[in-house]
Amino acid sequence: MSEMEALQAALAGEHAALYGVGVAGGKLSGAKFRSATETFERHRDNRDKLSALIAAAGETPVAAEPAYDLPQPVTNAVSASALILVIERRLAAAYGDLVEAAEQPPVRQLAINELLATASAQVVWGGAPVALPGAV
Repeated sequence: MSEMEALQAALAGEHAALYGVGVAGGKLSGAKFRSATETFERHRDNRDKLSALIAAAGETPVAAEPAYDLPQPVTNAVSASALILVIERRLAAAYGDLVEAAEQPPVRQLAINELLATASAQVVWGGAPVALPGAV
């Protein structure tokens, strides 16, 4: 996978994450809602950073889909938290691919930072720590 392909895949993942976290947030309240809001903001920032990197390379950033199929129904706080955990796991894989494919130091640093952030977020949303986050 080239660096650009990995950047586009990470951007596509961030688009999907924004959709999914937005859906999940509607079923959360209190501290979990605040965590979901912070998660949404992190993914929005990542989307913007990835889009800027892709555009700076002279490529067109992949667009968001109008809607996404969710991997599970979101009917309550438990299923909402579980969805965000799935999202963070999927993004860890995308950022792991970007770490591997990155040729430029700023791209690699972004990928490493976000791989660590997704690993931490997985624990926040009910996942267990793993030795190699993002490894499939």
